[in-house]
Amino acid sequence: MKIVFLTAGTGSYYCGACMRDNALARELHRAGHDVTLAPMYLPLILDETTLVGAEKVPVFFGGINVFLQQKIPLFRKTPAAFDRLLNSTGLLRWAARHSHMTSARTHGEMAVEMLNVATSPLRKELDKLLDWLGDIAKPDLVCLSNALLAGFTPELKRRLGAPVAVFFQGEDSFLDSLPEPYRTQCWAALKHHLPAADALISPSRRYADYMGRRLGLAPASIEIVPNGISLDGYTAGAEPAVPTIGYLARLCREKGLELLVDAFILLARERADSRTLLKIAGAATAGDQPLIAQLQKRLAAAGLSARVTWLPNVSREEKISFLRGLTLFSVPTLYEEAFGLYVVEAMACGVPVVQPDSASFPEIIGATGGGLCVPPQDPRALADAWHHLLADAPRRTALGKSGRLGVEKRFGAPTMAQHFGLVARRLTHAAD
Repeated sequence: MKIVFLTAGTGSYYCGACMRDNALARELHRAGHDVTLAPMYLPLILDETTLVGAEKVPVFFGGINVFLQQKIPLFRKTPAAFDRLLNSTGLLRWAARHSHMTSARTHGEMAVEMLNVATSPLRKELDKLLDWLGDIAKPDLVCLSNALLAGFTPELKRRLGAPVAVFFQGEDSFLDSLPEPYRTQCWAALKHHLPAADALISPSRRYADYMGRRLGLAPASIEIVPNGISLDGYTAGAEPAVPTIGYLARLCREKGLELLVDAFILLARERADSRTLLKIAGAATAGDQPLIAQLQKRLAAAGLSARVTWLPNVSREEKISFLRGLTLFSVPTLYEEAFGLYVVEAMACGVPVVQPDSASFPEIIGATGGGLCVPPQDPRALADAWHHLLADAPRRTALGKSGRLGVEKRFGAPTMAQHFGLVARRLTHAAD
């Protein structure tokens, strides 16, 4: 099969959907398929080996071009050579580092236009993508990395004659953050375009059910292909001499960073824990800095600054070393997380996890036995669970071993590729 993934890049920080697509594409390539990873908006930022040949694929709908074409009609007629200049990797990465300056209104306008792309001012960019797919890639199957690209489906099918698979990956939190009327318009456009897809894929049953309810989709219409990771380099380490709790995700409020800090302060104050350390790692953009500064002040006021380490934007090697040096792991996300690769990464290193009893976490922990769930958005419940596990070494050992074995069996990249391969073969055979 010739499979193309259209994947929205971030340009400046690691992204779970990008990691998922790259790991899946590499496994499909190993299985003998012709796979292309095509970045959308911004370059892909990955912490592992990129799919062979990915560096030769241009960025489509480059963020700067899209912004200018949306705002200034003149740029909808600029020559291709000029557009390529604005799509240079260095320039796009610079733009990504400053993207927090874009207004919520602009995000909303652009999201609506991308969901109605065939009739939007971005038609020039759509034609570039369709021409490249038809002339160069010639796919048997096109995969849209997230449902915010669902508006591409009708034109992809009309021009290419290939089936289209759409992945769900946390779209709700972005759409719900948009101001009106864009929020309502985007949900309506998503509901309108999704039925044109040949397959809808969710990384967890919980998220499939959640999005199905919000979009009026039958539960059976969404297939489950759990996300997976490449296990290369992931091994269990010895527990650190000093108990250490770790966090690895975007350094933002939505991922529960503020709640995590509150729970750590409670652990120190109410449970009289004077030893445990907290290590916080993950992607941090310029827009995240005000929250980080605020939380650092809160920790300083509690006299805990010396026990907290901040490690923004770690590499793959640094990430694995970080995880192997933890006693426990938590990312107390506040929203309906579609999956959470960071949980699987921690368990792959034999680290027990303590997660909210919400979103996809009970599903992942239930499948692996690698941790505990606590009431969501409750810093005291989180601190209490940490306290009890820190005092119970045999239980930590059992949870760590179970988690590692569960990841090997259920959440490795080869297993993800096997599940997806069944869907892909069905779609391409049906198209024959």
